[in-house]
Amino acid sequence: MKTGIHPEYKEATIKCACGTTYKTRSTRGDMSVEICSNCHPFYTGQQRVVDSAGRVDRFKKKYKLK
Repeated sequence: MKTGIHPEYKEATIKCACGTTYKTRSTRGDMSVEICSNCHPFYTGQQRVVDSAGRVDRFKKKYKLK
């Protein structure tokens, strides 16, 4: 490997919106995410709809769903 061309690989903290934090290493540094494996519906088994600006209601109204 050539020296001096690789980015610095330092410790980073990942913070989720649900409050969970993870310690890892990254070239980017500290990050915040909206959904992690602790709160994602696929991993928790709970389905919840994240409605963004009423899009779910508009879809249901458009296709006449309850």
